[in-house]
Amino acid sequence: MRSSIKQTALSTIELEAASIAGLATSINDDFEKAVSIIADCKGRVVVSGIGKSAVIAQKIVATLNSTGTPSIFMHAADAIHGDLGMVLKDDIVIILSKSGESPEIKVLVPLIKNFGNPIIAIVGNIDSYLAKQCTIILNTTVTQEACPNNLAPTSSTTAQLVMGDALAISLMELKGFQTDDFAKFHPGGTLGKKLYLRVSDLYIHNEKPKVFATQTLKEAIVEMTRKRLGVTAVVDKEDNLLGIITDGDLRRMLEKSVAIDKIKVSDIMTSNPQTIEPDMLAVEALDLLRKKEISQLVVTEKGKYLGIIDLHDLVKEGLI
Repeated sequence: MRSSIKQTALSTIELEAASIAGLATSINDDFEKAVSIIADCKGRVVVSGIGKSAVIAQKIVATLNSTGTPSIFMHAADAIHGDLGMVLKDDIVIILSKSGESPEIKVLVPLIKNFGNPIIAIVGNIDSYLAKQCTIILNTTVTQEACPNNLAPTSSTTAQLVMGDALAISLMELKGFQTDDFAKFHPGGTLGKKLYLRVSDLYIHNEKPKVFATQTLKEAIVEMTRKRLGVTAVVDKEDNLLGIITDGDLRRMLEKSVAIDKIKVSDIMTSNPQTIEPDMLAVEALDLLRKKEISQLVVTEKGKYLGIIDLHDLVKEGLI
């Protein structure tokens, strides 16, 4: 039984992978035309479908919106009962359908054509009504559904989804959509934080431990204990960074059994500590901490000490 389950799962993956690979032949002049007219569109992209294709249409809309192409979803059945009013004169309509022969599609297509809007068909039957009536065909024909009865939309909806992704990514490249643009549309959650959260957003909430090089070790320990970061910066009177002392430095010093009262901060500090500038992304701070295998970074700007960013700050923000 378990062997049969594994084999079924593997067969499903293989069939769907083959369907995706088969799309390569559909990346042709028509695909380039589709990307070009969407890129030049002064309105929005209205994506429609029925049944499982409608579900894929909603995902394509979400991907287009998040990558800089304004889009809305219109269910094909609702469209012919009033929702068609959402289609404006400058919009482009994408219709998804495996058969291209659904009754709702046959009613919807001539209405959109009467409006004069271009229709891009993501369709699995290039001899269908939809294919013959549309402006551009994006062929997502599959030879076999992953369903053992060759009925449930599986390989076909996967092909539709990938074709939608290919459109979205091609539009991103054509428009020069960059990381900063992406961050504007993803301000929430961990993804958003990775794209916009900066060191300056975090270190300002921490204490700012600092001592002078001429102070005693005891004074440094008091400062580290009071500020509760397990570290203190060593600065001069103008707040220029000279070095750093960590709790690890203290432990290593105590192992040497030296007289604490004779030790100055300058005797134990680490010169030229790892620093980071405040305008750097928090995720870059995380990469640096991991690379250097340390827990804190000193935040500086033009050599001036600003504060400390700690690994726990990044944990709290969910970046780890």
